[in-house]
Amino acid sequence: MLSVIVDYVQNTQHTEQKKKASLVVSPSSLTLNWQNEAQKFTKGLKTLVIRGSLSERKRKIQEMGNYDIVITSYDLLKRDIELYLEKDYQFRYIIADEAQYLKNSNTQNAKAIKKIKADTRYALTGTPIENSLSELWSIFDFIMPGYLFNYKKFKTMYEIPIVRDENQDVMAKLRMLIEPFILRRNKKEVLTELPDKTITILNNEMEEEQRNIYLRYLAEAKQEIADEIELNGFEKSQMQILAALTRLRQICCHPSLFIEDYKNGSSKLEQCIEVIDEATNSGHKILLFSGYTSMFEIIEKELQQKNISYFKLTGSTKVDERIELVEEFNKNPDIKVFLISLKAGGTGLNLTGADMVIHYDPWWNLSTENQATDRAYRIGQKNNVQVYKLITKNSIEEKIYELQQKKAELVDNMLSTKTSFINKFSKEDILNLFG
Repeated sequence: MLSVIVDYVQNTQHTEQKKKASLVVSPSSLTLNWQNEAQKFTKGLKTLVIRGSLSERKRKIQEMGNYDIVITSYDLLKRDIELYLEKDYQFRYIIADEAQYLKNSNTQNAKAIKKIKADTRYALTGTPIENSLSELWSIFDFIMPGYLFNYKKFKTMYEIPIVRDENQDVMAKLRMLIEPFILRRNKKEVLTELPDKTITILNNEMEEEQRNIYLRYLAEAKQEIADEIELNGFEKSQMQILAALTRLRQICCHPSLFIEDYKNGSSKLEQCIEVIDEATNSGHKILLFSGYTSMFEIIEKELQQKNISYFKLTGSTKVDERIELVEEFNKNPDIKVFLISLKAGGTGLNLTGADMVIHYDPWWNLSTENQATDRAYRIGQKNNVQVYKLITKNSIEEKIYELQQKKAELVDNMLSTKTSFINKFSKEDILNLFG
């Protein structure tokens, strides 16, 4: 999609009587990626990345009319918004990349970008809806303010009837409203040459000590949550519930994530290392995703013992370093494994050097997992991609996976984009996770 957009900018730029720059706003980790791709596909366009110190950014904002594509991050845009407004510049296009960053209309990200003047607005996202229909409304409020009314009216007319009542007639009306303005990019439709992708669930069973720890914490959590809900109600118990669920998930990954004196192993870790060992010996390159960066420290020790070379990318990895790691991983056959934090590296990276993806622990939102998988399964991939999801049997992980499938099935065709998403979990859904 990036190459399509920059081509479009290039082709239409020449028709303008007065040259106008176009603005791309993306997560900070992707700004240099946008510049690299623009220079690769449209060498005739001049690009400018707004970054650096405040004084550097001020200077660049003053000069942005001399460029074709101006690139900045959501974080810097909200800091620099007054500088843009003082400049009073009208862009040709404004492109919100990873537009799920605008899903909450009350955030500074959303408020800042909506103040920028542009002839035409675009939103690029693989997950227009992650948790609720309000996120779709917020994106439309950016590209076409007022088209889906104000949020209060939208919630009454569409969100409540669709999400709560599953009203098919209202669903169809909303679909008719948004269809003309959504271009869905389905890989199998657009890229017929894309190789196969196989998803395999690999189950593991906890050994005795790990299992005993899990059952003990499960019993304690069920009682604590029941008491908490009775005292404060379900809505006010959200943080305690999340903390309890997190502990159970961590035990499935490896009890030593929070039990300091735990000396035994983890069935999932053993399974994971076995898969990595066999795959790397067969010449495969692997992306390994986890929601817990602390899990990487444990995995790294195992990889080092087996002399398996690897890279690691987390939220603390600097933007420049991300680009270097990605390029080196793709071209260097000796780097076999890339450990990637799901939140930090689930979008924007082109890692087609890998042909295997491992999800060490299941994430609540299936679309987030799918986006992470697509770091390898994308344009430029020549090999079949094998995806492994490691699920601990008779645990919360199994229940999360089942809930993912249930929710995806319920809403699979709700919108014309056919994006599967998970609505906010109900009280019953959450409590069933402790069953």
